[in-house]
Amino acid sequence: MAYERIDLHAHSHFSDGMLSPEELVALAAQRKVQLLALTDHDTLAGCEAAARECARHGIDFLHASELTAAWRGREIHIVGLRLDPAAPALAARLQLVCGQRAERLRAIGERLERCGLPGNELVAAALAERGTPTRLHLARLLVEGGHARDADDAFDRWLAAGRAAAVPPPWPGIGTALAAITAAGGLAVLAHPQRYQLSPGALRELCAEFREGGGAGLEVSLPGMSPKDAARMASLARRFELAGSCGSDFHLPGLPWRPLGRFAKLPEGVVPITERLGLPQAP
Repeated sequence: MAYERIDLHAHSHFSDGMLSPEELVALAAQRKVQLLALTDHDTLAGCEAAARECARHGIDFLHASELTAAWRGREIHIVGLRLDPAAPALAARLQLVCGQRAERLRAIGERLERCGLPGNELVAAALAERGTPTRLHLARLLVEGGHARDADDAFDRWLAAGRAAAVPPPWPGIGTALAAITAAGGLAVLAHPQRYQLSPGALRELCAEFREGGGAGLEVSLPGMSPKDAARMASLARRFELAGSCGSDFHLPGLPWRPLGRFAKLPEGVVPITERLGLPQAP
């Protein structure tokens, strides 16, 4: 049966999403999603629960993760689809980056302390939460403690690059992420390429290096992507023979501009990532 609605980029509370895997799948069922990938940051912790719930709802499921990497000093995200959770190279890569995330949060906590905030206490609470520790966890705790109006304000005041508590990310290069995904039998997709604020030339160079390193796909359909950006991403996908992927980058319900589930049909001439996964195609 051909897929009409899929989502290959979604988060649960095992990283910076707000819903449990079970709640996420229930929402996907309501939204008539037929194929779902849970892509929590640098972890597969929620995938088994999501897979069980998808089976119960008749939704096809892919074990997946959004791996964090660096390219020319910028943070880059790479979605690994159809991953083998038992692959040693992948497990080692996920463990490394989660450890780096924890160390970065501790360093941020020290800087928050110097700003007169209970940074160490907040970081300890963030690290005690399930799944992958992220700056968004810390931002939410800053809001709960009355130190910021909302998460965006927490980043603007304390956590974003150039702010008082900012700590540069320590992520390994994209080559190690690509190698880990390949070793786990997965396909690597460059996530939300339009968000990296790269010049057209630099983005082409990133796509070329990504493809040469074993990358398979490019996200060409995301909520909020302008028609101009969508056309540009489709052109890059065709130029570098990268399959097109689509998803919502869903984190929490109640955002009408980022609903769970995307229509599976892609721009003309873009090979769907589902084809390279050996899955049904859009009608």
